[in-house]
Amino acid sequence: MVWNLADERFQENLEAAKAYYEQHWTLCAPRSATMLDRPVGQWLSNLRRAGALEGHPEWETALREVDEDWNPSWPPEWQRHYAVVREMLAEESILAYVEPGATVHGMDIGKWLTKQRTPKVWKALTDRQRERLEAIGVVPMATELEEAAKPPTTPVSTFDKGIAALAQYKAREGTLTVPRGHTEVLMIDGQEHQVKLGVFLSNTKTRRTKLTTHKLQALADLGLDWAAA
Repeated sequence: MVWNLADERFQENLEAAKAYYEQHWTLCAPRSATMLDRPVGQWLSNLRRAGALEGHPEWETALREVDEDWNPSWPPEWQRHYAVVREMLAEESILAYVEPGATVHGMDIGKWLTKQRTPKVWKALTDRQRERLEAIGVVPMATELEEAAKPPTTPVSTFDKGIAALAQYKAREGTLTVPRGHTEVLMIDGQEHQVKLGVFLSNTKTRRTKLTTHKLQALADLGLDWAAA
């Protein structure tokens, strides 16, 4: 009796892959994924390499029986997100339930779905990707809806940035004494701003006689005696 060790290992790994699919609805597992104590993610990644299944058409068939898109022409990461959206919509059938912040398996599915529906990203998808999205009821949003979905941005003045940076510095350092060369990193609406806090504080103090009552009050509220005087 001739026993094919390669076939035996394939079948063992295939069982692990099936178990992974039951939990994640896709075989596009991250390389680090494991299941049944087997490195199923790395195994599947290896099989997706060009020529890896040469001479083993039955392996290809077995994998496709589990997941038709186990080896997509688009990035596996896209397929992982799509698979979760497909399952969520199969249960809910309402896009509103898949909104930004809806996280599954560590992925923000809602944010991903909103991005796919923007005209720019939708146009960049392949025909087969769009077909899969349309099959589960996902269509591109109109341009006006895309604009409405963007978070509003309120211009922040240099003075307001300085106040916010000073408050952040005080909370962290417990003092309002700022070295002139210090730059404070401030996050506003998810964007990073470099505020030259030492220069701001020095210049503001020098021009305090020209500041409005509102600005002086904001500085005084932080504890700057010269602004309250």
